[in-house]
Amino acid sequence: MGGYRMSKKYIVRLSETERAELLKLVRRRRAARHKRTHARVLLKVDAGPRGPGWTDVETAEALELHINTVGGVRKRFVEQGLEAALNRKKRLKPPRAYKLDGRQEARLIALACGKAPDGRAKWSLRLLADKMVALEIVDSISHETVRRTLKKTS
Repeated sequence: MGGYRMSKKYIVRLSETERAELLKLVRRRRAARHKRTHARVLLKVDAGPRGPGWTDVETAEALELHINTVGGVRKRFVEQGLEAALNRKKRLKPPRAYKLDGRQEARLIALACGKAPDGRAKWSLRLLADKMVALEIVDSISHETVRRTLKKTS
């Protein structure tokens, strides 16, 4: 972990109730792994009277984490509180924009529920994708997007 300097900008001091809650969380088997890990980080970096006050480097090495993870948990605890430090940050927007809006999804579902083309017993995903383009509902669409959209609605 050489090359990293420990920053004392965000000093974690846990109250007795926070410490008790974190210890309970660490012992629980049914808690999400990232929550238990973040709880362990907070317990190790606690600079309060009962905490060991480990450095970010020591904590990262002991818990086999990246030092940025330790620093991030420490920062979120100081700035936003215990819940923010334990939970992952929510995405503000999806990684990609949705290909279909609600109206286009409704058209796809109506098409899929309708009569299959001549010579076919039922719609295939590729046929549905081609028909959506032919009807100018969308400019282009993959059969995989059709599959995901129909899977949501089944």
